Amino acid sequence: MGVNAVTAARWVERWEDQQQRYAVDREESLTVIADVVEHVTRGQAGPPLVLDLGSGPGSLAARLAGRLPGAEVLAVDGDPLLLELGSTYYGSALRYVEAMIGEPGWLDALALDRPVDAAVSTTALHYLDRRTLCEVYRDLAGRLRPGGVLVNGDHISPDSPKVSELAVDIGRRHAERHLTFTHDDWESWWSGAASDPELARFLGRRGGHRHPRCEGNDLTVSSHLDLLREAGFAQVGVVWQYGHSHILAAVR
Repeated sequence: MGVNAVTAARWVERWEDQQQRYAVDREESLTVIADVVEHVTRGQAGPPLVLDLGSGPGSLAARLAGRLPGAEVLAVDGDPLLLELGSTYYGSALRYVEAMIGEPGWLDALALDRPVDAAVSTTALHYLDRRTLCEVYRDLAGRLRPGGVLVNGDHISPDSPKVSELAVDIGRRHAERHLTFTHDDWESWWSGAASDPELARFLGRRGGHRHPRCEGNDLTVSSHLDLLREAGFAQVGVVWQYGHSHILAAVR
């Protein structure tokens, strides 16, 4: 028996609010990612195959499914509670897959039957250390079709420390103007979920699993672009920035 629709809606909406604390102008950034994917998949013969890595409940994946009728969109996350909330809230438009990105064999869990057209992620890959992130970039380069794209939206520091300081301040001011600091933060969302009896069995399925410690926040824009080139992406660059939130695109 799953979570009921009312409960799922409440916690997904709180998740959306919570995520605004961590991505500057999050709604616009998700729209930009969808724009990139739509551009890359426009006019192709078959249904696009799109991966949302570290999807959480699937807010970006759901936007992509709405943008690309007929596409197969996989929402991939390591947390069973988030996947349960998303599958109840967003329904059958998405395929939900439980997999911990970067662990050995993680792509096998996705049961991919053809090359991938686009892989996207938002505020998720910063959890990975440099070595693991490089391997994930390489794994994805091997699964994307020629001309396919990897789009990573995350808080990534500019190369200059002084410019990075300015970018962080710009993001903070934006958050204050839009009152995003009044929402749940990461810890309060999870502690609130833990106090909801209906979610207890899904939290129990997590066992000893916890989200990995953030390892990659010291990687600058240039560091990410270098790793993408090393992984086999020929054309890489920044397509959007606001404060320290960047969207990187890497074309196979």
